[in-house]
Formats: sequence, C-alpha cells, structure tokens
Amino acid sequence: MSDKKNIAILGTGWLGLPLAKMLLKKGSSVKGSTTSEAKLDSLKAEGIQPYLVKVAAEGISGDISGFLAETDVLIVDIPPGLRKDPNFNFSGGIKKLSEEIEKAKVKKVLFVSSISVYAETESFKIYTEAAAPNATSRGGKELAAAEKILMKNPFFETTVLRFGGLFGPQRHPVKYLAGRKNLSNPLGPVNLIHQEDCIGIILKILEKEVFGEVFNAVYPLSPPREEYYQKKAKELGLEPPLFDHSKPSAGKIISASKAMRELDYEFKQPI
Repeated sequence: MSDKKNIAILGTGWLGLPLAKMLLKKGSSVKGSTTSEAKLDSLKAEGIQPYLVKVAAEGISGDISGFLAETDVLIVDIPPGLRKDPNFNFSGGIKKLSEEIEKAKVKKVLFVSSISVYAETESFKIYTEAAAPNATSRGGKELAAAEKILMKNPFFETTVLRFGGLFGPQRHPVKYLAGRKNLSNPLGPVNLIHQEDCIGIILKILEKEVFGEVFNAVYPLSPPREEYYQKKAKELGLEPPLFDHSKPSAGKIISASKAMRELDYEFKQPI
C-alpha cells in the first residue's frame, strides 16, 4: 500500500493510540474513535481526527457515518467488554457495525481478535489458522462470532488478527499475578506478544494489502507459565506467584509461522 491512506481506527486505547501515531508518521490520514468525551481533545492534539463512537447490539451511537466516510481501511480494535458487563452482546454490536461498513462502502477491514477463540486442552494442542475456533469461554465465543460476521460479509474484505496476551509499556501480565497463590495451569504454555510487534504486524498487513486472511500473532516461544512468571517476577522485583500442581495443567500452543512467512515478519521484542 502507498503510505498515504485514509485509515479509521475504531478504538484508540493501549494499542490503537500508538498505532494511530505510527500511521500518522508514515503519512496516512487517521480517524480515531473513543467512547470517552474527555479523550477527544487529546486525540485531536495528536493529529488524529476524533470521533465519539460506541458500538452496541442496540445500535451505534455517535457519528459512525462520518467516522467511516472516505475510509480506505477500517481497523477494529475494541474489546468484547465482558469484564465490565458479562452479558454484553459484543457480536450483536459487530453485526450493527458490519451493516454500517457496508453502507459506507469501506472495502478493507482489519479486525483485532484474540487467541481466546481457541480452547485450552490438557494435551497443549498446537493451533494454526487452519484450526476452527473452539472457544469454551464466553469472551472467546463472542470474538469467534464477531470474526465470522465480518468475514462473511461479501461487500468488504476482512483480515482477522488473533493476538496472544498483550504486553509492553506499563503493561505486563506478571503484575496481576505477582504474590498470588494457587494459580492453575503451571505447565500451560505462555502465548504473549509485545505492543511493538502488534503494531509491526498490522503495518505489514497494510503495506502488503493482505486482506481476506486470518493470522495468529504471538511471540514464537511458549515457556511453561510457572517457570516464565516466576522468573519474570524476580526480574521485575515482584513477589513470585505460586502455582497449584494438584490438578492437570491445560493450555495451548499458538503457531505464528503463517504471519512470519506470508508477511515476511520478524519479531522484534522477546517475551
């Protein structure tokens, strides 16, 4: 893709905001959405055209048509929101969004999903993109349903990007685990990806215009949870978490070889 594209990012949070800044540096025009009125001025100050947009199954509030107008690529980076509201109908909101994308004649969509669409097993199954989503968690099922809605719409092409656990500036999962006891799955493999690599892979998809695909994106090393988090806690001066070995561990190994091969991507940040 030429650097100068009109890109709309639905969700300018921990990942969406630095992504927007990087796209601006590369010469693109960027619109960014937020659900917080307080963030509008800060987005504008960064050179991002700000929009107040909220996606829900009941409908989309805000100027969604203005947000999507004259957009070459829409990047959807909003969480399912089930922690705040366990009954939130995320896929219903994505269905409404799909209708708006179609109406606005946007032709290319990049949907940020998660490896939570794959179930954990005691055999530590290795998942490639050829595996059908088999989530057991509500969040994983909602994401899988949302992926399907977007990919099945014939009026635009969607690439789905399934990230592992996100870490980077001011964010690492060990901070939430430090000092905790009786954590499950001590032998379960870790599947993480740094913010810099998330952005790097998105930029490669845009640059090569790879749409209509599914990519897993995790750092290609999956150490056991106990070993990794105890070591990481010590490195960061935190109290190491303690794990329960009384039950069998469950987990999964995610292969990112397709992204590395087809996008010619090399991971920059080790876990």
